[in-house]
Amino acid sequence: MKKKLIIPIMLALIVPLIASWFAYPDTHLPPGFGVFPPQFVAEAPGFNLIVFCALAFVELVVLALYISPTLFGFKKVEPASPNKPLPLPIWFWLGLASTLFFWWLMWTRVTIFGSLVYYAFTPLWWSFIFTLDGVVYRYNNGQSLLTSKPKTLVISALVSLVGWRMFEYYNYFALGNWYYPQTESIPSLSHETVVVIFLLAYTTVWPAIFQWYMLLNTCPSLVVKYSQGPKVSINGNVLLYAGYALLFLMVFWPYPLFWVLWIGALMVFSGLLIKHNIWTPFADMAKGNWTSALLVALATMLNGFVWECWNYGSAHPQMPITNPNYWVYDIPYVNVIHIFSEMPLLGYMGYMPFGVLALVMWIWAGNVFGFDTKILDTDQH
Repeated sequence: MKKKLIIPIMLALIVPLIASWFAYPDTHLPPGFGVFPPQFVAEAPGFNLIVFCALAFVELVVLALYISPTLFGFKKVEPASPNKPLPLPIWFWLGLASTLFFWWLMWTRVTIFGSLVYYAFTPLWWSFIFTLDGVVYRYNNGQSLLTSKPKTLVISALVSLVGWRMFEYYNYFALGNWYYPQTESIPSLSHETVVVIFLLAYTTVWPAIFQWYMLLNTCPSLVVKYSQGPKVSINGNVLLYAGYALLFLMVFWPYPLFWVLWIGALMVFSGLLIKHNIWTPFADMAKGNWTSALLVALATMLNGFVWECWNYGSAHPQMPITNPNYWVYDIPYVNVIHIFSEMPLLGYMGYMPFGVLALVMWIWAGNVFGFDTKILDTDQH
């Protein structure tokens, strides 16, 4: 079974390389490939009203689904009573104090703490993760990742490190939907130090998403709101091979297919697990329960607002930029309307399929390496 799960994912990593051999006959690799952290490659196509309106329409439909699911055939379900809130635990207050300190440090930039400012990003996020964990503990009857599943929390950090590195890899073939302009402009940091800073930062992605996901699941009205909907079955083989095709084509048309970076990988991982009858959120959707998919997507987008806010504030309004993790987007067609964010307004919706993908990749990793993938006690996987 492990071979059946590993080989198709290895193929998904090789497919863009095969396409690059033909798409770039001189170098056989896209420009900027292998430069880490990724840098600016080329200016993406500018604003396109048709693409903007089409994407805005799709996002408005998704927003309507979240607000009024009954319009899409979901039945109203009476929620259970919420848990009685407990006092906030000590790690919430420690995490909050640490979050505020590193937030201030990263945004203030020049402080009496000297070079510590260059390392603020990762401790800021881990402080925030523990703060969220304390809120989950309060509203989840004393159950949280830290108290009930500390091993899961640690493993999620390791999966996060490898998982986000995979997206950096695919980003080379999309010709840089995002890049990191500050990595070479801090003379006191060696390249090796910057690489370590980045790899440590990658450990925060999955844990933060899972904390938000658990927090949303402490709200009974949200848990049942999407539990009785249309039954949608997806064929695993169709999804898997369509994902391969999109990842191949993305190399030839990186700008029109910039979204494949997220959707293509989601299709491959999900199709593979569906094919082998391993639980994914799509298995619940086949039964009419959309809760897992919609809540992990919403959790990731909420986390995305915090990501983008803190990232923007680390570089604006004044210089110098001391955050080596600071990133900028180079998204084609819709890179407009930036509200205290480097992320364009319509780009936030990209966090939603990424959230589902993060959960699916987590389940895949658990089945390959043999660890428990349950985030919630009610999980079926």
